[in-house]
Amino acid sequence: MFKADPSAQPSAEPAGESATDSSALAAPRGLEDPVLLRRREDGRDLPALVWRLPRPLLGLSSAPLGGGLGLRHWVINATVPMSYQRVDPDAHLTELARQFGLAGPGVGLLTGVDVSRVRHLSEDGIRVWATVGIGTPTWAAAPDESGTGEDTTSRGEDGGEPDHADETAAAYPVGTINIVVRAPVRLSDAALVNAVATVTEAKSQALWELGVPGTGTATDAVTLLCPPDGPVATYGGPRSTWGSRIARLVYGVVRGGVSPEELARRRSGGGTG
Repeated sequence: MFKADPSAQPSAEPAGESATDSSALAAPRGLEDPVLLRRREDGRDLPALVWRLPRPLLGLSSAPLGGGLGLRHWVINATVPMSYQRVDPDAHLTELARQFGLAGPGVGLLTGVDVSRVRHLSEDGIRVWATVGIGTPTWAAAPDESGTGEDTTSRGEDGGEPDHADETAAAYPVGTINIVVRAPVRLSDAALVNAVATVTEAKSQALWELGVPGTGTATDAVTLLCPPDGPVATYGGPRSTWGSRIARLVYGVVRGGVSPEELARRRSGGGTG
């Protein structure tokens, strides 16, 4: 579900594809709906989803900006072009946050997917959004192609510091699944970690049932948000009170986010973001 922000700069507009909402929310509707903004970048008109949180939320994220655990004031999920070549996504997202007038620490996500096609579901106060691209799916436990048993993709040529330039520049435009989850109750730190695993399992289940040859893409990201205070829920696994709801919603948005056209292209041997 979207909320247009007529005063936002760059320009704001309604989404191109309506989202799906499965239930009424405990909180007033619209408080944390993302705004769809468009910006000019490298001569292109590109969309971005922006969540301006009414109050800071505790976040656990694998995002390139604002990853880790801490209080977060906003979330960005921005489309980048197929020709994306930047190797500093954190700096890029910091620039976007400044451009959108966002203050304080937040979470920044990038994807080659048109984020106006975001999918949304909710249940019992839990809200889940996903932008789904499966252009280059991969198996989490892929074979070691080097033959050495070592992770050769995570280090630079000298074997020292990690070098993610090629991965960053090439992977985002091809396909990324970005998932944002907002829980209505305080999840313990352990429950947040458990819920990340639950999100990943539900995503992988949806992809497997769709016949996608992989557990996700190499650049998938998860962001979990919850109140920083209040009664604490200690479990986030798929059979827990909140984890089970998160799993169902993530499964639904991922399945709904893969278009029949994309599946048809994939089955015929094609691929896209």
